[in-house]
Amino acid sequence: MDKYLIVGLGNPGDEYVGTRHNTGFMVLDAFAKASNIVFEDRRYGFIAETSIKGRKVFLLKPTTYMNLSGNAVRYWLNKENIDVERLLVVVDDISLPLGTLRLKGKGSNGGHNGLGNIQSVIGTQQYARLRVGIGNDFPKGMQVEWVLGKYDDEDLEILSPNIGTAVEMIKSFILAGLDITMNNFNKKHNNGK
Repeated sequence: MDKYLIVGLGNPGDEYVGTRHNTGFMVLDAFAKASNIVFEDRRYGFIAETSIKGRKVFLLKPTTYMNLSGNAVRYWLNKENIDVERLLVVVDDISLPLGTLRLKGKGSNGGHNGLGNIQSVIGTQQYARLRVGIGNDFPKGMQVEWVLGKYDDEDLEILSPNIGTAVEMIKSFILAGLDITMNNFNKKHNNGK
């Protein structure tokens, strides 16, 4: 049976719930809720398991904190013997407008510490990532406060429908593959509408 590892990046702990940096967790929570599965506290992270049309899917929310996400990713790839081609990382991105979704098959970490750590630990940047725009409406030098700040109601009005779309994109990645999913979704979601 083909196995997939879907990783949502974020930080564990109540103080980080609802922050921009935890957008990856929010997407995986929505996926789990839609699939009627729950996360269990396991090694290096919260794990939920499901199957979609004969494919085994592991959802991982690392508990290593953002900057050490690679340890959790490597552990679960190895433990479940999952090929890196079946890894998808969901990550917040300040270079995209709020709610914009962009799926890529590889690339640099774009300055994101979580992606940077994954890349160095698993030794490749050839893995899929779904970038979720969090915008960058912050004064110079205030990036940390921005990404660790919480979404307000207006933000969530924009973001929430796109979280649903992100869940659909993950399912498409699992069932149809990277290229078809990129073709079907990236163009529609470039402007956050």
